[in-house]
Formats: sequence, C-alpha cells, structure tokens
Amino acid sequence: MRASFVRVGGVPHHVDVTGDGPVCVLSAGLGLAWCEWDPVVALLAPFRTVVRFDRPGLGLSAPARGAPTLAGEADRIGRVLDALGLGGEAVTVVGHSLAGFHAEAFARLSPGRTAGLVLVDSSVEEGARARTACGRGLRVRAARVGGAVLGVLGIPRALGPSARRLLGRRAPLPREFRALYGSARVWRAALVEYATYGDVARELAVLRGERGLPDGAPVRVLAAAPSPSPADRWTARQRSLADTLDAEFRLLTPAGHLLMRDRPHEVAEAILATS
Repeated sequence: MRASFVRVGGVPHHVDVTGDGPVCVLSAGLGLAWCEWDPVVALLAPFRTVVRFDRPGLGLSAPARGAPTLAGEADRIGRVLDALGLGGEAVTVVGHSLAGFHAEAFARLSPGRTAGLVLVDSSVEEGARARTACGRGLRVRAARVGGAVLGVLGIPRALGPSARRLLGRRAPLPREFRALYGSARVWRAALVEYATYGDVARELAVLRGERGLPDGAPVRVLAAAPSPSPADRWTARQRSLADTLDAEFRLLTPAGHLLMRDRPHEVAEAILATS
C-alpha cells in the first residue's frame, strides 16, 4: 500500500493507491473518508490499481479554499489522477452517495478518460432542476460558522463517531478511524457539502441535458435496502436512476447505505465486471 498526499488547486489531498492493473477510482459519500472502502479494496487490489482520495476537509485532506461545485468535483477526480501519473488511461469511476453525482459528472465531462461508471447507493434528486439556487453564499457561510461553533463546543468529538456508526449495518467503525469523524475540520467540510448538495444536484440535472455518457462505457447502479419490498421508495428511485442512465441495476439486501462495508463482495464484483 502506498499512501501519500498530492496538491490539487494548492490544497493537499490525501490519496491511497493500492494494487496493480487497470485503474479504478473510488470516492465516498458526504462527509466520509477513504477508509470506508477498505473491505472493497482488499478484494480489488489483486486485479486493479485502486485509487482513493479524500475531498478537501474530509479524511486526512486539508480544508477547502472554496465551496464544492459539480464541475469542480468532477475536475478534482481527473486532477488527482494526473497528479498520481495515472492520467493517460481510461478509468472506472465509482461514486457512493453524494459522490455518485461527482462520478457521473466525470464520465459526462471526460468521456475519453472513462472506462466505466459504478454508482453505489448514489444520491438521487429527480426534482433538482425546479428548485431555486438562491442563497448559496449565505448557506456556505452559515455552514462554516456552524461548523466552527460546533467545534468550539466539542460536539464533533463527542458525537461524531456515534453519528457515523448509525450509518453502518453490521461493521463497527474501526478504532483507528474514530478520530476522523470526531474532527471539527471534517464536520465543517461535511456541513458545507450538505449546504451545497442541492446546487450540485441542479448542476447535474443541467449537465444530463447537455452531455451524454461515453459510448460503450458500461454503467452499473447498486442500491441498498434493509429488506426486499416492492413498495420501497428508495429502491424505486434507484431503479429510475438506472433507467435514466440505461444502466444495469442490482438491489442488494439486506444492506445499509454503506454498501462498501455491508456488501463488499458484490460491490467489488460490479467494479471488476465494469472495468
């Protein structure tokens, strides 16, 4: 395993490169760190070069200089790969939750660099185009101030690990990673991602109308459900996403939102079948 930092836009980004073979890049959801992919990486590394990175402020990366945008996050994926010397080949891009937006945007904006796309219980916002985008700057400032206040009060340290454990189904939070989710820096970054979530969703709605997915690149949508139920709204939304993207759909149950921890074998199989 080779762990290091690269600078993207002047900000040190924590990256982890493991294994050998065709490249796949994994990006975790809102507020989450590179380590969430550990069970999947162990399965992929014998067959793939696996790249993970922490977005600014998350995991071990330094804080961001600006607020997230869809185009900026798609560009970040490419710039991380370039900084690692892996910019010369097409990659399979894998996005979990919010990072599903980023991964899809990368595929649409950089079709020549995309070998495949896998969305892991991705965020879905069908009505994003109709929502108002006003107040972005105010929301970002409020998120940063709120994060700073929570840090002074010690809330992240007191509640962060417990809040993260609520996302898991079976696997507990590894001891060595608990400090990540108790960090005020991580909470500030997560709050800013939350505050700009709707803006990023709107950007993707527009992008879908302007840019198609790369021809010939397979797309897979994996969805989590605690139990199989035809009336489950989340499952229906994930199926609709797969239909929109002309993607192969698979429902994994029982599973929680952190599919990479709850069902790592199935996630790895989908990535290997795509790349």
